[in-house]
Amino acid sequence: MWNERYSEPGFVYGTSPNEFLAAMSSKIPRGRILSLAEGEGRNAVYLASLGYDVVAVDSSEVGLGKANQLAAEHGVSITTIVADLRDFRIEPESWDGIIAIYCHVPSDIRGPLHRAAVKGLKQGGVFVLEAFSPRQLDYGTGGPSSIDMLMSLEDLESELSGLRLVHAVEIEREVREGSRHTGLASVVQIVGIKM
Repeated sequence: MWNERYSEPGFVYGTSPNEFLAAMSSKIPRGRILSLAEGEGRNAVYLASLGYDVVAVDSSEVGLGKANQLAAEHGVSITTIVADLRDFRIEPESWDGIIAIYCHVPSDIRGPLHRAAVKGLKQGGVFVLEAFSPRQLDYGTGGPSSIDMLMSLEDLESELSGLRLVHAVEIEREVREGSRHTGLASVVQIVGIKM
C-alpha cells in the first residue's frame, strides 16, 4: 500500500518537516537520530540539515528512494533502511534521538516498538512523537481508519515507561502536510528524555 501511495507524483506529505518536530528539534542532543516510518524523507532531511546523523527506516523502498532524492536536493546525506517495523531491531543505548512522526502501526507492533525505542536511547536521549489520537476518527482530515492504529495519551505513557515526559498532550491543531494530512486534527504529542 505504501509503495503505491508513494508512487504518486510529488511528495504525498510535502517536503517541509512536521511542525511539532521542527519546534522540538532543539531539545534533541546532537548526534545520531533514528526516524521510524520516515516515508519520503521530509523529517530526516530536515534533521540532517541541522547537522544530525540520521537513519531513516520505512517499509517502502519507493518512499525511501524519494527520501534519498530529497536529501540530494538539499545537499545532505541520510542513511535509509527498508524494514518492517515488526522485525526491525533497535540497538540498545545507541541513539541520541528517536522520532516517530505519524508512525501508525497496529498496537501489537506499537507497544514492543515503543519499549524498544526507550531502550534504544542513550542516557539523556530524546524521543519525539506526534500521532493521531482516537478522536481523529471524528475529523476525517487524515490518518488511519482503524482505531487500533491510533494512539491515546494513556497508552503512550505506559508504552514509554522509562522516559521522563517533558511534554505529553492530546490537542486539536491545524495540520498542513501535503494532500493527506490537511485540516483540523486531534493529535497526541510526546517529548520524553531517557533518564
